[in-house]
Amino acid sequence: MEKNHATQEVSVVKRKKKKTAPIILSVVVLIGAIYAIKTYMYNQHHETTEDAQIEGNISPVLPRISGYVNEIRFEDNTFVHKGDTLIVLDDRDLHIKVLQAQAALENARANVEVVKANNGSATAAVSTAKSNIDLANVKVLKTKEDFDRADALLKQHATTQSQFDNVKAERDAALTQLDVAKKQMDALQKQNSAVIEQIKVAESVVAQRQADLDFANLQRSYAFVIAPLDGIVSKKSVQPGQFVQAGQALFSIVDENKIWIIANFKETQMEKMMPGQTVNIHIDAFGDISVEGEVESFSGATGARFALLPPDNATGNFVKVVQRIPVKIKLKVDKELAAKLRPGMSVAVVVNTDEKK
Repeated sequence: MEKNHATQEVSVVKRKKKKTAPIILSVVVLIGAIYAIKTYMYNQHHETTEDAQIEGNISPVLPRISGYVNEIRFEDNTFVHKGDTLIVLDDRDLHIKVLQAQAALENARANVEVVKANNGSATAAVSTAKSNIDLANVKVLKTKEDFDRADALLKQHATTQSQFDNVKAERDAALTQLDVAKKQMDALQKQNSAVIEQIKVAESVVAQRQADLDFANLQRSYAFVIAPLDGIVSKKSVQPGQFVQAGQALFSIVDENKIWIIANFKETQMEKMMPGQTVNIHIDAFGDISVEGEVESFSGATGARFALLPPDNATGNFVKVVQRIPVKIKLKVDKELAAKLRPGMSVAVVVNTDEKK
């Protein structure tokens, strides 16, 4: 009896298992179908990619002159303000060039004063020559009148030939003096014009020497390497006493106030995307934080076109590869979170393609 009873219980359990298994399988299939449908519907209105990272302005700092490093006024990975002096180069030779340029400028200015003094003398000489001409004209006029009277008297035999010759000689001398005075006047005027030209030349030399001084001061100012913007100093590669070349990268400054996202979407995802659409952004470094963004613009070419060696599909065997388009996404985050973000950090983005701007 006990054996038969046990056999009956086993049969009941088997029948229950046979009934439960199809139910569980049906539930699993239903859940999977619901998930698949929801995923499909979601993907119809959203485009997703994990090939995305934070970008920002990274400005390399380069010296404009060559020289030895006297002083470094910052530490790596510290925040600096625009205009801060970060590196001081040895400027002793540049200081000497400034002094030389200053001396040359003072010499040029003194030369201008000398030339102007000469111009004053030449101007006075011209004035004197004009007075001499006026006196000579008066004397010529008087002697001509005397000559005319003497000539009339000679014709009337009222004067002697000797007296007439004396009056004629005085007239001829007066005419000669007038001619000499005019020639002197012409010579002095030409000399005065030459002095005026010398003043212009001397003043142009002053302008040139002033430009030389400005250039020397500018070159000396380059001995002080300053921060071009606010940001975090990174990748320092300079030490005190090191000789640096003009244009050599010394360090970089990361502008933490201007960051954005570059997301590389497949070309097959671009059909419904347009600027202005809302973007949900998941930052890998902060697993529990999601922020909003906005599609700002699209790259002018695929990422492969900007590679060092762009692909050339006209050579060899062709294999079609889905290309990716870089998309710039504007971040909408507060200053506190923005201060924690760094260019190069990975993010995942989801674009809502239902929005049409």
